[in-house]
Amino acid sequence: MFTGIIEDIGRVKSVVKNGDSAKIEITSSLDLSRLPAGSSIAVDGACLTITDGPRSKNSFTADLSSETLAGTTFGRGLATGRAVNLERPLTLEKPLGGHLVTGHVDAVALIKKKTLKGAFLVLEVELPQELLSQVVVKGSITIDGISLTVTSVLGRHIGLAIIPHTLKETTLPGKGVGGFVNIETDIIAKYVERSLASREGQGITKGLLTEHGFLRGEG
Repeated sequence: MFTGIIEDIGRVKSVVKNGDSAKIEITSSLDLSRLPAGSSIAVDGACLTITDGPRSKNSFTADLSSETLAGTTFGRGLATGRAVNLERPLTLEKPLGGHLVTGHVDAVALIKKKTLKGAFLVLEVELPQELLSQVVVKGSITIDGISLTVTSVLGRHIGLAIIPHTLKETTLPGKGVGGFVNIETDIIAKYVERSLASREGQGITKGLLTEHGFLRGEG
Protein backbone atom coordinates (compact mmCIF):
# COMPACT_ATOMS: atom_id res chain seq x y z
CA MET A 1 0.00 0.00 0.00
CA PHE A 2 1.18 3.51 -0.84
CA THR A 3 0.12 7.15 -0.45
CA GLY A 4 0.79 8.70 -3.85
CA ILE A 5 3.37 11.09 -2.37
CA ILE A 6 6.49 10.70 -4.53
CA GLU A 7 9.74 10.35 -2.57
CA ASP A 8 12.29 10.44 -5.38
CA ILE A 9 12.81 10.48 -9.13
CA GLY A 10 14.81 7.39 -10.02
CA ARG A 11 16.51 6.37 -13.25
CA VAL A 12 16.39 3.12 -15.18
CA LYS A 13 19.99 1.91 -15.19
CA SER A 14 19.52 -1.25 -17.22
CA VAL A 15 16.86 -3.26 -19.03
CA VAL A 16 17.28 -6.95 -19.83
CA LYS A 17 14.49 -8.38 -21.94
CA ASN A 18 13.62 -12.06 -21.91
CA GLY A 19 10.89 -12.82 -24.43
CA ASP A 20 7.73 -11.07 -23.27
CA SER A 21 9.15 -10.22 -19.82
CA ALA A 22 12.01 -8.07 -18.57
CA LYS A 23 14.31 -7.37 -15.63
CA ILE A 24 15.17 -3.78 -14.78
CA GLU A 25 17.62 -2.07 -12.43
CA ILE A 26 16.73 1.37 -11.07
CA THR A 27 18.99 3.82 -9.24
CA SER A 28 17.70 6.22 -6.60
CA SER A 29 18.90 8.73 -4.01
CA LEU A 30 16.70 6.93 -1.44
CA ASP A 31 18.22 4.67 1.18
CA LEU A 32 16.84 1.28 0.17
CA SER A 33 18.89 -0.77 2.65
CA ARG A 34 15.78 -1.48 4.76
CA LEU A 35 13.93 -2.97 1.78
CA PRO A 36 15.20 -6.54 1.35
CA ALA A 37 14.38 -8.81 -1.54
CA GLY A 38 10.63 -9.42 -1.60
CA SER A 39 9.75 -5.87 -0.53
CA SER A 40 7.36 -3.74 -2.56
CA ILE A 41 8.13 -0.41 -4.18
CA ALA A 42 5.98 1.78 -6.43
CA VAL A 43 7.55 2.71 -9.76
CA ASP A 44 5.46 5.19 -11.76
CA GLY A 45 2.51 3.96 -9.72
CA ALA A 46 3.04 0.26 -10.39
CA CYS A 47 3.76 -1.92 -7.38
CA LEU A 48 6.91 -3.93 -8.15
CA THR A 49 8.78 -6.49 -6.06
CA ILE A 50 12.45 -5.96 -5.29
CA THR A 51 14.28 -9.07 -6.45
CA ASP A 52 17.66 -10.68 -5.93
CA GLY A 53 20.49 -9.53 -8.15
CA PRO A 54 22.90 -6.62 -8.46
CA ARG A 55 21.79 -4.13 -5.82
CA SER A 56 23.25 -1.48 -3.53
CA LYS A 57 21.86 0.90 -0.93
CA ASN A 58 20.72 3.18 -3.75
CA SER A 59 19.56 0.74 -6.42
CA PHE A 60 17.26 -2.22 -6.86
CA THR A 61 16.19 -4.75 -9.46
CA ALA A 62 12.66 -5.85 -10.34
CA ASP A 63 11.06 -8.30 -12.73
CA LEU A 64 8.37 -7.14 -15.15
CA SER A 65 5.95 -9.85 -16.26
CA SER A 66 4.21 -9.82 -19.61
CA GLU A 67 1.04 -8.64 -17.84
CA THR A 68 2.87 -5.72 -16.23
CA LEU A 69 4.41 -4.70 -19.54
CA ALA A 70 1.05 -4.90 -21.32
CA GLY A 71 -0.92 -3.08 -18.62
CA THR A 72 1.44 -0.20 -17.81
CA THR A 73 3.57 2.41 -19.55
CA PHE A 74 6.56 0.09 -19.15
CA GLY A 75 5.39 -1.62 -22.31
CA ARG A 76 5.49 1.69 -24.20
CA GLY A 77 9.11 2.70 -24.27
CA LEU A 78 11.06 1.20 -21.38
CA ALA A 79 14.65 2.33 -21.94
CA THR A 80 17.85 3.04 -20.07
CA GLY A 81 17.89 6.54 -18.61
CA ARG A 82 14.12 6.84 -18.23
CA ALA A 83 13.07 8.87 -15.20
CA VAL A 84 10.52 7.21 -12.92
CA ASN A 85 8.56 8.25 -9.84
CA LEU A 86 9.43 6.21 -6.75
CA GLU A 87 7.63 5.64 -3.46
CA ARG A 88 8.50 3.18 -0.72
CA PRO A 89 5.60 1.24 0.88
CA LEU A 90 3.37 2.80 3.52
CA THR A 91 4.24 2.04 7.16
CA LEU A 92 2.53 2.95 10.43
CA GLU A 93 5.22 5.61 10.94
CA LYS A 94 4.53 7.30 7.60
CA PRO A 95 1.95 10.12 7.27
CA LEU A 96 -0.90 9.45 4.86
CA GLY A 97 -0.43 12.72 2.99
CA GLY A 98 -2.11 11.68 -0.25
CA HIS A 99 -4.71 8.88 -0.41
CA LEU A 100 -4.68 5.09 -0.21
CA VAL A 101 -2.96 3.73 -3.32
CA THR A 102 -2.58 0.02 -4.04
CA GLY A 103 -0.04 0.22 -6.85
CA HIS A 104 -2.30 -1.86 -9.10
CA VAL A 105 -2.50 0.10 -12.34
CA ASP A 106 -6.02 0.13 -13.84
CA ALA A 107 -5.14 1.45 -17.29
CA VAL A 108 -2.78 3.46 -19.42
CA ALA A 109 -4.19 6.86 -20.40
CA LEU A 110 -3.29 9.46 -23.02
CA ILE A 111 -2.24 13.04 -22.24
CA LYS A 112 -4.45 15.22 -24.45
CA LYS A 113 -3.48 18.72 -23.35
CA LYS A 114 -1.01 20.64 -21.17
CA THR A 115 -1.56 24.30 -20.32
CA LEU A 116 0.51 26.55 -18.09
CA LYS A 117 -1.54 28.89 -15.90
CA GLY A 118 0.93 30.97 -13.96
CA ALA A 119 3.04 28.57 -11.89
CA PHE A 120 0.47 25.78 -12.27
CA LEU A 121 0.18 23.15 -14.98
CA VAL A 122 -3.31 22.14 -16.08
CA LEU A 123 -3.25 18.61 -17.42
CA GLU A 124 -6.01 16.99 -19.48
CA VAL A 125 -6.01 13.20 -19.67
CA GLU A 126 -8.29 10.89 -21.67
CA LEU A 127 -9.49 7.91 -19.65
CA PRO A 128 -10.90 4.59 -20.85
CA GLN A 129 -14.70 4.57 -20.72
CA GLU A 130 -14.84 1.84 -18.08
CA LEU A 131 -13.03 3.97 -15.49
CA LEU A 132 -15.27 7.05 -15.69
CA SER A 133 -17.77 5.75 -13.12
CA GLN A 134 -14.92 5.67 -10.57
CA VAL A 135 -13.92 9.32 -11.06
CA VAL A 136 -15.57 12.41 -9.59
CA VAL A 137 -14.68 16.11 -9.42
CA LYS A 138 -12.61 16.82 -6.27
CA GLY A 139 -11.99 13.09 -5.89
CA SER A 140 -8.58 11.43 -5.83
CA ILE A 141 -6.79 9.71 -8.69
CA THR A 142 -3.25 8.44 -9.17
CA ILE A 143 -1.27 9.50 -12.26
CA ASP A 144 2.13 7.77 -12.62
CA GLY A 145 2.03 7.12 -8.89
CA ILE A 146 1.18 10.72 -7.96
CA SER A 147 -1.85 11.41 -5.78
CA LEU A 148 -3.82 14.15 -7.54
CA THR A 149 -7.24 15.80 -7.24
CA VAL A 150 -9.62 15.73 -10.21
CA THR A 151 -10.66 19.29 -11.11
CA SER A 152 -13.01 18.53 -13.99
CA VAL A 153 -14.71 15.68 -15.85
CA LEU A 154 -15.94 16.26 -19.39
CA GLY A 155 -16.82 13.16 -21.34
CA ARG A 156 -13.78 10.89 -21.19
CA HIS A 157 -11.45 13.78 -20.36
CA ILE A 158 -10.43 14.70 -16.82
CA GLY A 159 -8.63 17.85 -15.71
CA LEU A 160 -5.87 18.05 -13.11
CA ALA A 161 -4.17 21.15 -11.68
CA ILE A 162 -0.54 20.42 -10.86
CA ILE A 163 1.06 22.63 -8.20
CA PRO A 164 4.68 23.86 -8.54
CA HIS A 165 5.96 21.49 -5.82
CA THR A 166 4.59 18.45 -7.67
CA LEU A 167 6.11 19.68 -10.92
CA LYS A 168 9.49 19.96 -9.22
CA GLU A 169 9.40 16.62 -7.42
CA THR A 170 7.94 14.30 -10.11
CA THR A 171 8.41 13.32 -13.74
CA LEU A 172 5.26 15.10 -14.98
CA PRO A 173 7.08 18.04 -16.62
CA GLY A 174 8.81 15.58 -18.94
CA LYS A 175 5.54 14.02 -20.11
CA GLY A 176 4.30 15.66 -23.32
CA VAL A 177 1.01 15.74 -25.19
CA GLY A 178 0.50 12.35 -26.81
CA GLY A 179 2.43 10.63 -24.03
CA PHE A 180 1.05 7.94 -21.77
CA VAL A 181 0.59 7.73 -18.00
CA ASN A 182 -0.39 4.98 -15.57
CA ILE A 183 -3.82 5.42 -13.97
CA GLU A 184 -5.15 4.06 -10.70
CA THR A 185 -8.60 5.19 -9.60
CA ASP A 186 -9.61 5.60 -5.96
CA ILE A 187 -10.04 2.23 -4.23
CA ILE A 188 -13.04 3.55 -2.25
CA ALA A 189 -14.81 4.40 -5.52
CA LYS A 190 -14.20 0.84 -6.71
CA TYR A 191 -15.79 -0.67 -3.61
CA VAL A 192 -18.79 1.65 -3.85
CA GLU A 193 -19.29 0.79 -7.51
CA ARG A 194 -19.04 -2.93 -6.78
CA SER A 195 -21.51 -2.67 -3.90
CA LEU A 196 -24.02 -0.78 -6.02
CA ALA A 197 -23.63 -3.25 -8.88
CA SER A 198 -24.37 -6.17 -6.54
CA ARG A 199 -27.62 -4.45 -5.53
CA GLU A 200 -28.64 -3.53 -9.08
CA GLY A 201 -32.32 -4.16 -9.71
CA GLN A 202 -33.15 -4.78 -6.07
CA GLY A 203 -34.23 -1.28 -5.10
CA ILE A 204 -35.29 -0.52 -1.53
CA THR A 205 -37.49 -3.44 -0.60
CA LYS A 206 -38.99 -4.65 2.68
CA GLY A 207 -36.59 -7.58 2.61
CA LEU A 208 -33.57 -5.29 2.14
CA LEU A 209 -34.63 -3.07 5.05
CA THR A 210 -35.20 -6.11 7.26
CA GLU A 211 -31.81 -7.54 6.33
CA HIS A 212 -30.07 -4.41 7.49
CA GLY A 213 -32.04 -4.07 10.72
CA PHE A 214 -34.45 -1.28 9.80
CA LEU A 215 -37.52 -3.52 10.14
CA ARG A 216 -38.29 -6.44 12.40
CA GLY A 217 -38.59 -9.75 10.69
CA GLU A 218 -42.06 -11.25 10.60
CA GLY A 219 -42.55 -14.50 12.49
